[in-house]
Amino acid sequence: MHQGPPAADDGIVGPLPALDGSFAGRTRELAQLRSDIGRPGLGAVKGRAKGEADERARVLLVAGRPGVGRTALAVRLAREVADDYPDGRFFVTLTAAGGDPVPPGQAARALLRALGAEPGGPDPAVALRAATKGRRLLLVLDDARRGAELAGLLPHSARSLVVVTSDGPLTGVPDVRPCTLGGLDTPAAVELLSRTIGDTRVTNDPRAAEALVQETAGHPTALRLIAAWLAAQPRLSVADAARRVRTAPDRPPAQPVPDGAASVPGELVRAFSVVYEALPGAAGRILRLLVLAPHGTVDAQVASALAGCSVRAAQSTLDDFAAGALLRPAGGERQYRVPGCLEPLLRGLVASRDRPEELELARARMLERTVRLLLACRAALAGEAPADGLPRTLRFDSARAAADWLRARLPALLAAARLAVADGGLDTLARRLVAALVRALAAFPGGDATAAERYELHSLVLGVAERRGLHRERAAALINLADLDAGSGRTDRALAAYREALGAARAGEDTEAEGRVLEALGGAYLETGDLPRASDWFGRALALRQARGELPHQARLHARVGAILTYQGRYGPALREWRSAVGVHRRLGDLPALARALTEAARVQEYAGHPEDALRTCRDALYWARQAGERRLEAAVLLRLADTLDRLGDPGGARLQRAAAERLFRPGEFPAL
Repeated sequence: MHQGPPAADDGIVGPLPALDGSFAGRTRELAQLRSDIGRPGLGAVKGRAKGEADERARVLLVAGRPGVGRTALAVRLAREVADDYPDGRFFVTLTAAGGDPVPPGQAARALLRALGAEPGGPDPAVALRAATKGRRLLLVLDDARRGAELAGLLPHSARSLVVVTSDGPLTGVPDVRPCTLGGLDTPAAVELLSRTIGDTRVTNDPRAAEALVQETAGHPTALRLIAAWLAAQPRLSVADAARRVRTAPDRPPAQPVPDGAASVPGELVRAFSVVYEALPGAAGRILRLLVLAPHGTVDAQVASALAGCSVRAAQSTLDDFAAGALLRPAGGERQYRVPGCLEPLLRGLVASRDRPEELELARARMLERTVRLLLACRAALAGEAPADGLPRTLRFDSARAAADWLRARLPALLAAARLAVADGGLDTLARRLVAALVRALAAFPGGDATAAERYELHSLVLGVAERRGLHRERAAALINLADLDAGSGRTDRALAAYREALGAARAGEDTEAEGRVLEALGGAYLETGDLPRASDWFGRALALRQARGELPHQARLHARVGAILTYQGRYGPALREWRSAVGVHRRLGDLPALARALTEAARVQEYAGHPEDALRTCRDALYWARQAGERRLEAAVLLRLADTLDRLGDPGGARLQRAAAERLFRPGEFPAL
């Protein structure tokens, strides 16, 4: 199977997030972390040569259980000290949607790109080391699982700072300054409660407020959930809320317990249970289904498709969830994400309350909606009218709006394509989704920057084609992959993929794809300077196009073979190819191409030492250029004619031809054949 370069970066690296408006307390922890930044005593790293110890960045660790606010604290610290690190401040996500760790190599490549460096070479960690040496960088590495995965991400500079968040200690990283978070202290927790429900309710019953803090153990996320729920129910007393939290079950509300749910603190489970059970049935179902969203990012379109409701109703529900601390902003406009600490609980609810066929239908609706959005996006980017009957909610007002949408949602779209292919039961939708996404990326401004994404998408199509035994689709995917390899200078890999594609095209009796591959192989060998093989493959492509009676392809291939033979000094065979190209262009009635082919034939005759023949051929070319009415082409042929007259010892005639050519040019123009 074809092996390609790594997958796209999927938003692993980004700028520092905005400060959390609900952040409270942590004064002591912030002070500790700030003092640790400048604290001396950074020890040597094992395995390094003497004198190199001071080249490793300072590493701070913020540890704690899910939802305790470790990311918020890390971002708050980074924002406070950001001015001290002018060479770059980045937020790096080390856990993908669904809980899988991001491969260290992929994270290193993403960080290299963010730094403006090319992630070339087999070991991105080595390249990152070189790119960060001596720089003042600030990195927040969020949700690390193991210390070993950080080794290749640490800047090679003692003037850099790395703040890591994790649920426990990080072995293998020396001299880490840990800061372990528990619940908020009572004053800070009461302050957080007051901000949400108002000072009056807290002042009227301070003991109940403190009791609620105790029931949630000061857990920030649990407290925010209950506070937001209380704020929406002004008639409910704080004491009643504390009582409900106390009596709620402290085990996940699903059996069996899903992966990851067992590590969710009991106080968070109780708070979530109180809030979730109070939701209307439709809202609860929407909330559960949000965990099916690719990349963990949801908006009104995704929620609407998953739940089968209107976009307006979905948006209203998402806004309510965000106000209730059940969702958090995901960076883009009106985009949200389920907090990671709640995701295992929702997955458990999905497993226990939704039938598999209902989930499959929800995924299918979401993929279908995504396909339609991508088709509308591509049409807007290309300046085309949207498809007839397309609802207003699926249209884009401008090309800029479409580009902004595609840019913001690209990680989620790539994740949707991966999930659809991995599902195996939605291959038709998966293929449509990938095709629509490839077309949208091709129309995207600066589309060359999306080569990695398109490579991955074609690899996904290849996987589906191989799984289903679809030879034609396999050939097309391999051709697209090889084209991208060739365009990126990976010629050896392109040649291997083209050969695979040739076998697939023949197995599927796809002569059109076979012709494309044969010509592409010729181009690849031409790129490597192997002219005999290039000529051989172009000749095979020509024979196939002649058998199919495809005149435009024949003309082009005659020209390519003729150019190679000319370069090899085989002027007789080269002249035959150019004359064949002339004949095909004459049959097609393509007068400009006919004039160009005659001019090239004249060049070959001149190289072969037959200037008189070249002069006659040039005059034929001039006639057809004038018949075509192309001024610049006529001028270019006149200049070729002048060069030939010079070689025949007629400088006066050459001057006349050049003067005629100059009269056809506008200032600043150049001849073009």
